Amino acid sequence: MPTHIAIRIAEEKGLDLVEVNPKGSPPVCKIIDHGRFKYEESRKKRTAKKKQSTVSIKEIKLRPKTDTHDIATKLRAVQRFLADGDKVKLVIQFRGREIVHPETGKAVLFKVISELQEFVVVEQMPLMEGRRMIMLIAPKPGVEIPTKSKKKGEAAAEEEEEEEDVEEEDVEEGAQEAEAEAEAPPPAG
Repeated sequence: MPTHIAIRIAEEKGLDLVEVNPKGSPPVCKIIDHGRFKYEESRKKRTAKKKQSTVSIKEIKLRPKTDTHDIATKLRAVQRFLADGDKVKLVIQFRGREIVHPETGKAVLFKVISELQEFVVVEQMPLMEGRRMIMLIAPKPGVEIPTKSKKKGEAAAEEEEEEEDVEEEDVEEGAQEAEAEAEAPPPAG
């Protein structure tokens, strides 16, 4: 359809002639209300942005001589990050002459991976960047990652509340027994 006819039809209907695909051959146009079109387009972008999930990268620093208990503590942090859906960058920081033995750093990274192998996917294998060895891991899709749901303080507080509830029940039972004895006639004898 010629452009001048399309413009006349759009003006008769009180709408706008909007070019949808200028790169097409011939260019594609629509007769629509341009303000409403822009509004609906912005709404689509907004809803798409709400549904979009952002993945952040958390960093855990280790050393080649990090002890087993310290690694276990770092592993709990890694599990927490992975459970939240974040990727984790494991960094081994070498100091001084430690740089001569990068295999010790790789051993630490592979020890971490062996502990978490059922929960993680390695996105980037260990790679040296200056005095740092970096490895990137991400949670396996569809796998539930166990984390401790309660902190020690919260668990202790809940136990105390349960003990208080039991004590209150004992006091109430004792009060009910005393009332029952007061209402009962004295024993004959």
